[in-house]
Amino acid sequence: MQLIEAANRQAVERILAADPVLVDVRPAGEVIQGLKDRMILHAGPPIAWDRMCGPLQGAIAGAAVFEGWANDLKAAFDLAASGGIEFQPNHHFDAIGPMTGLTTVSQPVMVVENRSFGNRAYCTINEGLGKVMRFGGNDAEVLNRLAWLRDVLGPSLARALAETGGIGLKSIIARGLSMGDEMHQRNLACSGLILREIAPALARTADDKGRLAEALAFIGANDQFFLNVGMAMGKAMTDPARGIHGSTVVTAMCRNGTEFGIRVSGLGDRWFTAPVEMPDGLYFPGYSEADANPDIGDSAIVETIGLGGFAMAASPAVAGFVGAGLPSSAGVFTREMAEITVAQNPEWTIPALDYFGVPTGIDVRLVVETGLAPTINTGIAHRQPGIGQVGAGIVKAPMACFEQAVVAIAEELEVA
Repeated sequence: MQLIEAANRQAVERILAADPVLVDVRPAGEVIQGLKDRMILHAGPPIAWDRMCGPLQGAIAGAAVFEGWANDLKAAFDLAASGGIEFQPNHHFDAIGPMTGLTTVSQPVMVVENRSFGNRAYCTINEGLGKVMRFGGNDAEVLNRLAWLRDVLGPSLARALAETGGIGLKSIIARGLSMGDEMHQRNLACSGLILREIAPALARTADDKGRLAEALAFIGANDQFFLNVGMAMGKAMTDPARGIHGSTVVTAMCRNGTEFGIRVSGLGDRWFTAPVEMPDGLYFPGYSEADANPDIGDSAIVETIGLGGFAMAASPAVAGFVGAGLPSSAGVFTREMAEITVAQNPEWTIPALDYFGVPTGIDVRLVVETGLAPTINTGIAHRQPGIGQVGAGIVKAPMACFEQAVVAIAEELEVA
């Protein structure tokens, strides 16, 4: 239909026209409208406590202790189970979070402003690797690190960003793609690039040399630091494409460890969900698929803007690491994803594919017609609370979400 094609062009034009800038770091309760005490925002579509997976429940218990709502983990589990905490998806509050994705009032969030459209998106600061809250960690080490992010790194980044006037992100992505990043599993280049951008301002605005050294060391040693920045960028880029009548372009993909959910531009804020699938990947020593939780996290937002699994050709090392095949096969994933998208991004290109633009604008019709589900690069969490990451891999979005959306758009447009 001409209506759909025109609507899809408009949706993708809005995504491509975005000007995302990292402008601030602030406590979530100060900048996320509607976020309140004893409320936790989580990854994925809406879900109740009794249907949550182990890592999500474990992270929630840790967050409750961190916020001072409970004295210990047992009391926190009891509080959550009794209805003492309100749960909402990040996506309902212009926010986003990796893996369990928890956002609470006192956590610092990075603020990305889309200066082309005036909207903002929020994401917490990446905690680093190992036992962390986003993978369900909740012990003293995890909570102490969160306190340091809140009390030291967050305010330091805020001061530095205020001096810089903000850091433009599109050019960093373009360079990262040429340096081996795909911005989901591999963020090494972009993490280094953003550190180079902000380090002078961190130094100029520091009031304590020891804390400055801690901040620089933390960012420098955290290969995934840019992931959370890229996620907020993705949310800020796709939100202006919501609500375009007739558009079949996906504006959100996310998972809560139990269900996978998508939103489609022409269908507003409706969720289309299906049981989430298990990742296929490589495990850390001592762990196997038997330990793994089904896929979880809001980070698939980067695939909706052509990164992650859609840009696998830019990062052949990731293809081998996540069990996707030989590094030489990385281009296959990108070429396949081009079959289910509306356009290529001329600003984000992949040198190894003769500067092929990353596939952008997932069309639910094309997903169903081709039978090619979006490929998502992902981390793997242990299924039990409190343990953390056990591997990394790739996962396919469940086809049922896209089938439901196609039926819904047909009904919306009264198409047989």
